Amino acid sequence: MGPLTTLHATQPLEDATVHVSGPRPLTGPAAGHLRALGATAERTAEQGAGQAGPARLSLTVPGLGAVSAETAWAEVLTDADGADDEATVQAATGVMAVHGRREGTPRGLAVDYAATCASVLTVQGMLAALIGQARGGGAAHVATGADRAALLTVSQYLAAACAPEAEAVPMSPGGPPFTASDGIRFELEALEPDVWAGFWRELGAPAEAIRSGWRPFQFRYATACAPLPGALHTTTRGVPWERIRQAAAVAGAAVCPLHAMAAPAGSAAPWTVETGKPWTTRPDLTPAPDDPARPLVGITVLEAGRRIQAPLAAHLLGLLGADVVRIEPPGGDPLRGMPPCCSDISARWLALNRHKRAVEIDIKSPSGQAELRDLASDADVFLHNWAPGKAELLGLDADAFQAANPGLVHAYTSGWAGRLPDAPIGTDFVVQARMGIGEAVRPLDEPSAPSLMTLIDVLGGLLGAEAVLAGLLLRERSGRGVQVESSLLGAAETLTTAAGHRRRPAGFRRPLRTADGWLAPTDGSAAAARPQRTSLAKLTNQQALAALRTQGLGATAVTTDLASLPADRRLDGALGRDSHGCVTVPSPWRFS
Repeated sequence: MGPLTTLHATQPLEDATVHVSGPRPLTGPAAGHLRALGATAERTAEQGAGQAGPARLSLTVPGLGAVSAETAWAEVLTDADGADDEATVQAATGVMAVHGRREGTPRGLAVDYAATCASVLTVQGMLAALIGQARGGGAAHVATGADRAALLTVSQYLAAACAPEAEAVPMSPGGPPFTASDGIRFELEALEPDVWAGFWRELGAPAEAIRSGWRPFQFRYATACAPLPGALHTTTRGVPWERIRQAAAVAGAAVCPLHAMAAPAGSAAPWTVETGKPWTTRPDLTPAPDDPARPLVGITVLEAGRRIQAPLAAHLLGLLGADVVRIEPPGGDPLRGMPPCCSDISARWLALNRHKRAVEIDIKSPSGQAELRDLASDADVFLHNWAPGKAELLGLDADAFQAANPGLVHAYTSGWAGRLPDAPIGTDFVVQARMGIGEAVRPLDEPSAPSLMTLIDVLGGLLGAEAVLAGLLLRERSGRGVQVESSLLGAAETLTTAAGHRRRPAGFRRPLRTADGWLAPTDGSAAAARPQRTSLAKLTNQQALAALRTQGLGATAVTTDLASLPADRRLDGALGRDSHGCVTVPSPWRFS
């Protein structure tokens, strides 16, 4: 196939029009993101935030193509007792179980997290379909669901729960935040054991508590709980905030007080997408295959990522057909061996990195830097989430890559996007603390506290993939290389916007105990179901669900053990296994 006609677009969806209908939790972020990419959004029908039913979007780009999308609450949950709103989707897919690990009982996220993630996945699917159309193939319709999004968000926890090995640390309630003697509640970040130990020694914590607390603290990203020794909490309650700040400064740790929710500063877009220099000679495009579900076949993505944000973004691009080449240090990624394992490979690592090719490069050496630039010269995307300033220090910034390949989409998934003066370290729980996510995810009768589920890393990864897809589409429309940047800050702002910058009432999305488990009413049924909690506690889950149904009330059983999900009849066999025996979640999209 020859080069496409260059339209000299400055935005990926310049001159596009999108028609939107359906529940606002499923359409709000999608409509906002499509507008930020240049489309004119028109809402063709109004539905309240609590109404059931799918979201529908129809996007037309003159001279390029058109794509429609449908986003349902339940796409893979098929049982009559399944899910049809945010609360029941969280309950059935295990989100409530993971978020509730810190307290030891399932808890619903007070923010519409599954719906927000599904809304971003909708935009991703529509952009991917348009890229496929631009390449001579592609789909005209994409479907996704809040349940597909929710399963994706718990995929690491699910893979670990279903692995044949046990966890490396105890899975018990507990964790940050900590509280100072003057009442200030705060998050702590220490990425190395000597930093952790130095902070606590400065505060006079007992040596045994320091030693035994490190591993549960370190693994909290993986387990969503951190059963820390009580002596550590006692230590911080005995000293004022200023002393805690001084100890962190001496040790090189980061501490951040829990902030209240605030409206986003400046643009509401969670990423930037900018064109660079034009290609001197524009290469022929590899035609998309007949399979509409893989519109990125022939696209090469180099990923130099760690933890969750960049690896998840690249994983999603791989699901869309891209050839993902993972850049790992000499000796390979040490997280490959993080327990629990399936066939000697970390189940959590597989959840984000299966099917990627790996190339080991010492990027700190001149020869390694030259090798990476050489790889980028034949790639379509370079994606990383290095610490601020590292790319420039290594001579591997966007300008260096685009000098080697003017047609490259250079993608940086950052912490703060350079937008927050004096920003602390940009990790999930610190960003949650700084941006008021602790208020967004918990109702008024719970103390504000960041979730120990990696909400921001995961949503940040989704936004990173969205930005790359926008960059690829803009590249085809402009004939220029593109630079995109997404951030954890953008993810946090997306969530607080979804929350309406207000806290939910007491008891919101709190499951009800039954004789043999827990059930979660729909948001619309909760007010009528909650007064019956004493009688429901005497019934089994099935009896309680039947009793509520006779009153016209909706609810579903809460998944409390993620290892039970592969056999859950509500999922109708949607979960699979890879060649290592690791559990896999279904693709977030269906294309046609």
